Amino acid sequence: MPSIYSFSAEPLGGGAPVSLESYAGKVLLIVNTASECGFTPQYAGLQKLYDEYAARGLAVLGFPCNQFGKQEPGEAAQIGSFCEKNYGVTFPMFDKIDVNGAGAHPLYRWLTSEAPGLLGLESVKWNFTKFLVDRNGNVVKRYAPVTKPEAIAPDIQKLL
Repeated sequence: MPSIYSFSAEPLGGGAPVSLESYAGKVLLIVNTASECGFTPQYAGLQKLYDEYAARGLAVLGFPCNQFGKQEPGEAAQIGSFCEKNYGVTFPMFDKIDVNGAGAHPLYRWLTSEAPGLLGLESVKWNFTKFLVDRNGNVVKRYAPVTKPEAIAPDIQKLL
């Protein structure tokens, strides 16, 4: 049975794949993102969580996805520039992936099986669906796109 630490992902803009094992012992907030979505301003809240809790062991991991309304059309350089310029994003961002369907990234197939959504559905409903993972690599909770990052802070604090 795989664990979150058995997955890797390509960093935004290239480079060697990053093993999620490098985040062992940290609390993770994993989010599928998009630059042209109504929820895009959540980047600011995600960055605020990262700024506030990174020193205590939180890592926010962003995964751009273009599967919902084609709201992430850009290439890696555009995505990175947009996030940094508009929201000051410094948390790790990874290459654009699919989160649903036959081409879904293995990490997301695992996350959605560990924390199904409403009615037990394993698919991701929209951009900015969030998964909270404890220090042992267990998925603790899945949050809907409408859940603002600041609303997740109490759950993060409990895990830190």
